[in-house]
Amino acid sequence: MKIIRSLIYIAIGVAAAGGLWFALAEPPPQEVDILVSPELGPFEVVVTTTGELRAKNSIKIRGPRNVQATGIYQINISDMVPEGTLVKKGDFVAQLDKSDLSGKIKDLLINIQKAESQYEQARLDTALSLSQARDNLVNLRFALEEAKIRKEQSIYEAPSVIRQAQIDYERAERALHQAEKNYEVQVQQAMAKMREVGAELRSHQRTHDSYVETMEEFTVIAPADGMVIYSREHRGVKKGVGSVVSAWNPVVAELPDLSSMESVTYVNEIDIRNVHQGQPVTIKLYALPDKVLTGTVREVANVGEKQRNSDSKVFEVLIEVDQVDTTLRPAMTTGNEILVANVDEALSVPLETIHARDSLVYVYKESPAGPVRQTVELGLMNGTHVVVTNGLSPNDRIYLSTPEEGEEAPLAQASSGE
Repeated sequence: MKIIRSLIYIAIGVAAAGGLWFALAEPPPQEVDILVSPELGPFEVVVTTTGELRAKNSIKIRGPRNVQATGIYQINISDMVPEGTLVKKGDFVAQLDKSDLSGKIKDLLINIQKAESQYEQARLDTALSLSQARDNLVNLRFALEEAKIRKEQSIYEAPSVIRQAQIDYERAERALHQAEKNYEVQVQQAMAKMREVGAELRSHQRTHDSYVETMEEFTVIAPADGMVIYSREHRGVKKGVGSVVSAWNPVVAELPDLSSMESVTYVNEIDIRNVHQGQPVTIKLYALPDKVLTGTVREVANVGEKQRNSDSKVFEVLIEVDQVDTTLRPAMTTGNEILVANVDEALSVPLETIHARDSLVYVYKESPAGPVRQTVELGLMNGTHVVVTNGLSPNDRIYLSTPEEGEEAPLAQASSGE
């Protein structure tokens, strides 16, 4: 019984302590409505994007010009100066891999040696055959001379002997004429053979000389003074050691003209309809937070392109930088604020004050009788505010969030004169 009585006393004490705590504790704070007034003043609509600086004009540093003629269509970069290196005209920029072309040149040297041997063999064969043909002509001329003498001596002989001598002379004469014609044909054949083997030899030599000249261009040098900036591949990745240079577009790097810069940026398909050539732009540099530049939209792409790993499309926009600044460097990241619309004086409210139900657009406005749902007509909109063209005045007070009455608040229609 004593134990039970003790437990009862403890329970009473705990209950009393709890009651005292609830009595002394402060009541929970009630939610306070925040009201704001519409803002009257300039209103701007800005499209904000991230871009990258590049030179508006640049000199391309190219690899071999006619490498396609060698049958090589992709070349690896084996060495390259660091990006940002200041070079003078004629300075080394990059070295391209020569292994494939070296193998082709070695094969050509073997072909040239074979062609030279064939040419020499053809020359010897021609000289020998023509020499034999000339000796045969000499012998035939002697035979004709002998036949002529026998014919002349036969005039005192019997008619049959005379006739035979005449036949022998004519036969020797025909043999000489035929041999002379054959010799002319042999000379023409020999010349054609020599031209053929000579043309093959010269073709191999010209190809070899062309390959050697092309190989010299595998050592890429600067065409002018400037700062080396790596060019980009078709996927946007910068070229460097190990990258591939295409035979159809052998650009290795660029020498940008730093006196004329532009920001390359991409605008989503929702905002692009508001972006037009000639619009002013405020440009900020991530690397230099205190520097603010101005620019102008120079070009807007007509055709969009898909972003990586996304189904949405973006449109390329080129923004020309108005100022000449020696601190600007290609590939610097920029924050671009494109001013697409502005009003000198407009009444605007925060976006969170706008509510919509069915076809009604309204705000919660303070009135002597409590909050009312005031319908409004809207105009331009930016990322934080929207212009109210009808329904509010600068002296009105509106709720940032839905008041307690919510949609039970009475509805006040905007009049055409407000």
